[in-house]
Amino acid sequence: MKALRPEADPVQETIAAIATAPGRGAIAVVRVSGPDTVQVARRLGLTDLSPRTALLRRLEHPEGGQPVDRVLAILFPAPASYTGEDLLEISSHGGTLLPQLVLDAVLAAGARLAEPGEFTRRAYLNGRIDLLQAEATADLIEAASPALAGAALHQLERGLSRRIESLRERMIEVQALLAYDIDFPEEDDGPLDRTRVDEALAALRDDLDTLLALAPEGEMLREGALTVIAGRPNAGKSSLFNSLVGFERAIVTEHPGTTRDAIEAVVGVEGYPFRLVDTAGLREASGAVEEIGIEVARSYLGRADIVLFCVESGRSLEPDEIAFLDEWPSNGRTTILVRTKADLRPAGELGPPADGDRCALQVELSAEQGEGIGKLRTMMLDAAWSGLRARPEAPLVTRRRHIRALESARSSIDEFSAACEASLPPEIAVTHLQDATVRLEELLGSVSTEDLLDRVFSSFCVGK
Repeated sequence: MKALRPEADPVQETIAAIATAPGRGAIAVVRVSGPDTVQVARRLGLTDLSPRTALLRRLEHPEGGQPVDRVLAILFPAPASYTGEDLLEISSHGGTLLPQLVLDAVLAAGARLAEPGEFTRRAYLNGRIDLLQAEATADLIEAASPALAGAALHQLERGLSRRIESLRERMIEVQALLAYDIDFPEEDDGPLDRTRVDEALAALRDDLDTLLALAPEGEMLREGALTVIAGRPNAGKSSLFNSLVGFERAIVTEHPGTTRDAIEAVVGVEGYPFRLVDTAGLREASGAVEEIGIEVARSYLGRADIVLFCVESGRSLEPDEIAFLDEWPSNGRTTILVRTKADLRPAGELGPPADGDRCALQVELSAEQGEGIGKLRTMMLDAAWSGLRARPEAPLVTRRRHIRALESARSSIDEFSAACEASLPPEIAVTHLQDATVRLEELLGSVSTEDLLDRVFSSFCVGK
């Protein structure tokens, strides 16, 4: 099913932008797209271009004919191009100056500078991609972890789009059954079998719930699971942070209170991102600066997905530590009790009770020697990404917009069922299913507004 979308403006300007990152490099790419692309190429001296063939040409400035650079020019005629329009890609020498000189010549030849995301926006408006694929393009470019890159590529290949289209078609089939029963109630087949409708809607609910079940993990892929290292001063927090990061990022001393502010780093564990935060030690502050650091620590704890609570190996929990473990798990996050400095415990000495009644997840380790770090990483993976690791090929919801639309569709199905139970006229009850269909169409971009498109494409870089 090809999603409908707003009609593209038939009178569009030709746009251009540098599509490669600024700075020193071997080549740079300038993109040109729009109805006057071929004319712009001719004004630059790029003539006799064969479709989809890289040709070496001398690019000349249109206002004086002076040479700008020797370039490779590739013409992609409409509609089989990224944007669905005539599109020209000019590969020039890289660096800071030459790409800008090429772009200046293109603008002088009649193009205008593209806005952020305008190339991809035109691809969407011209039916080359749907809105989910457009967002996947941005995710693929911005991906900081293999897991997000894999999810974005799957979405770019319409994995999620196909699932949403299937849900939409099944929703419409249910509405068609209800519409036939409303319009032709006296047909020979008799009244509509409501069991058939109820079973279809139950299956739709299950599929929506399946997508929503992985949504929190999909959203976390974009920023990483916020993993906060907490505990008393000198409990081994910074050593653990450095061990997980892989280099000495935090200052480690024997003096308590060294860390006065939060230190952040994004680390990957088997391709999944964790936003690791080393915080100030939790205790009664000895000064204004340390008090601010402790407040920052508590702010991170309030937003954490995972808390690594550090307590030295070989000693029992103190009352304030017990209070902490009693408090934070109730707020919906995973807390792992990390018994640090295991290498400092005398050989053969047994540790204190496991405190399993306080924290079911715990690990003993030595950050200095690396013992137990592998086990901790596995526990972190299980805490944050158990759903995705169990279903790596599942279509993944990665944005708050997706979640809101799916939740709204799910609620509309429930509202239809409630309306039927309240014996409302079927022509009124069915409007809830129509609302659910619209929510799914908004996901694909079949139904959209300028405000929605502005929000989606404003985060893109210029040239994409």
